Amino acid sequence: MAEQKVSVWKSILFTICSILVLDTFVAPAIIGVSSITLWIITAIVFFLPYGLVSAELGSNYPDDGGIYSWVKQAYGEKTAVMVGWYYWVNVAFWMPAVFIAFSYWISYTFMPDASPWVLCGLAVAMCWLIVYIGIRGVDLSVTVSNIAAICKVAVLLIFGFLGIAYAIKFGANNDFSLHAFIPSFDNTTQYISAIAYNLLGFELIGSIGSQIEDPEKTIPKMTVFAGVIITALYVFGTFGVLVALPADKIDSADGFFYALQELCSVFGPTLSRPIFVIVIVVAALTLVSNMVSWALGANEVLSASELDKRSKWLGHKNKKYGTPDGLYIIMGLISTFLLVLNFSLSKDANQIFWVILSFSFVVFMLPYLFMFPAAITLRKKNKDMKYVYKVPGGEWGLKLCVFLCEICVLASIFFLFKDSGGGIGLWTLIIGTAITTFFGWLLIRAGEKADV
Repeated sequence: MAEQKVSVWKSILFTICSILVLDTFVAPAIIGVSSITLWIITAIVFFLPYGLVSAELGSNYPDDGGIYSWVKQAYGEKTAVMVGWYYWVNVAFWMPAVFIAFSYWISYTFMPDASPWVLCGLAVAMCWLIVYIGIRGVDLSVTVSNIAAICKVAVLLIFGFLGIAYAIKFGANNDFSLHAFIPSFDNTTQYISAIAYNLLGFELIGSIGSQIEDPEKTIPKMTVFAGVIITALYVFGTFGVLVALPADKIDSADGFFYALQELCSVFGPTLSRPIFVIVIVVAALTLVSNMVSWALGANEVLSASELDKRSKWLGHKNKKYGTPDGLYIIMGLISTFLLVLNFSLSKDANQIFWVILSFSFVVFMLPYLFMFPAAITLRKKNKDMKYVYKVPGGEWGLKLCVFLCEICVLASIFFLFKDSGGGIGLWTLIIGTAITTFFGWLLIRAGEKADV
């Protein structure tokens, strides 16, 4: 029986689901109305070039493994393994942060008196649900992601349209004058990284490149359509948040919840509660779907490095579904450990959320420092190859896109360290990144011993 291929429409939905994130999109709104300007600037300066580079790599090198495969062809096995390791570890660290948001949204809605350990248990259970879905395979993962993509679009549209209705009925809770849209460097740098992070994920579809229908045409089309839709939705949703809540009252973990609750007040005392409950439940379920698509992509990337020869546990495959169940199970164990550890150290949702998330940001951005220049290197290595898609503007067009992407990623990483607050926050980033890199080095050494 022929394997069903992923179509243009499904790839667009898969990418929208991968990039659109409801758990972190609210964080930049803490900056204020100028965050809308930053979304637009970042989309032009970073997101567009990033999409073009990803389209060239994904359509011309549609191998399973995506970013791992591209870096391997450009710079060799050792660099690629480290990139794949960073990519995978990020998801293992990001997943608990996502489900912290999930647990608090659900608890605030249905069980406001629940103890922190009940919330921790709920977050752990959701992590293992992702493990189960991932082990079941790509078909289920893509289907879940496509359904959730529609829900995410709907939720962000609801934020935007309710923001308009709220402003008409009650007025906006922030100043939307022209001056307010001008960014201030003093309160901006900490959340530039969050905006860039929220726009990452274009390359994820490349991790299942061999399963995409007509990839040389599908991937460029997906890049254009998904990119425009994603940028517009983030800006529209941010507008709704800023209409509902004063910028200084927005928190990174629960700002989404309170903004939606306030926006739903436009329906009056009778309808506001049921409508709010429906939307918050749908939004919470999209967090599950987002982790499904990212866990799938990250595990496919790391599996491409012949893990069975590097680690018996990491490389184990499920006998029934053929999926990397060892990776999923270890990802679940890491997420569980982080959740229990952080709930033991702090009961503040926003603090737990941001500490885990900041470290995830740093680790996740490191692979892109290799991916972008890999596009230039591969063009030089494959001068005689017939490209099905190239970044417009010839060699200099590609170099400009790569330069812009590298600068944005480097700046984001720098600001994460700069604005960590010093003390425990800074040392968490430094020590955590060092330990993560050390384990990546051990994987490389294991491969050398096994002669991979």
